Parts: sequence; C-alpha cells; structure tokens
Amino acid sequence: MTNVTMTVNGKSVSGEVKGNTLLTDFLREDLRMTGTHVGCDTSQCGACVVHVNGEAVKSCTMFAAEADGADVTTIEGMANADGSLNVIQQAFQEYHGLQCGFCTPGMVMSAAALLKENPKPSEAEVRDYLEGNICRCTGYHNIVKAIMAASGQDVAAVAAE
Repeated sequence: MTNVTMTVNGKSVSGEVKGNTLLTDFLREDLRMTGTHVGCDTSQCGACVVHVNGEAVKSCTMFAAEADGADVTTIEGMANADGSLNVIQQAFQEYHGLQCGFCTPGMVMSAAALLKENPKPSEAEVRDYLEGNICRCTGYHNIVKAIMAASGQDVAAVAAE
C-alpha cells in the first residue's frame, strides 16, 4: 500500500492505495467523486478525462500514486465558485451538447483544456481535439457548437455533419 496526497478541486486529500490503483478508481471509489466516468477501461473513450497539474489526462491511464502531490481538477471542480455552471457547462446545456450525458464530463474537461490552449479554435481544431473522446449519442455536432459558443465565437457558421 502507498500513501498518496493530492489537491483535488482545491482541497487537500489523502488516501492509501494499492500500487495498481488507477486515478479514476481513487477519485470514484475512495473520494466518491463519481462525475469522472469509466467508459471503456482502455483509454479509448475519454469519459474519464480530468486535469492533472493543468493538463488533460485520461485518468484510467494513470495510477493514483503517479498523481501524488499533484493538483487534480474533476468535473465537480469546474463549476463557478457560487456553484453555478461555468461558461463551458452553460454552453453544453444551451446548445444541447449532451444526450445521455455519459460522455459529458470528459467532453467538458477536454473542452476546457482545448480552450485554455487555444481560446478561439476553428471548428476543425475542435473536432480534431475531441478525437480522443467518444460520444455514442450526439454525433458531435452540438458538442462542437457548444465549444465554439463557449469560446465566444458565432455558432451559426458551424457546419452540419
């Protein structure tokens, strides 16, 4: 067993984990932060994306011990300080960027990483960036519109697939 301490959504947390405990499992099972979803266990779907030290990471590909000392942000930490939805979450709601909602936390986390890296991405750049996230319901069109809207750009120009 290994002791780990990290900051998750601004709060220091500690726990004891086996060496093979994935960050996803630590977040969901030990910390009860179930917004980070497990969709495939093979790093294909992106439902488990969190930010580790400001970088988007598929948490099913990282051991909890590797995040020892790190600053981790999950979907639960994305809301505004007053608990209201942030601009990306609002855009996903307004532009119907979700259906069943299973992929949504990973999509929002990936969108936040993209917009941090590229505040005004083109439609093609959004689609390219989301290549590591799978949505089985929406066809991505409204997700792309939501991200474009969150970046402050006109969504009328977003082409239909």
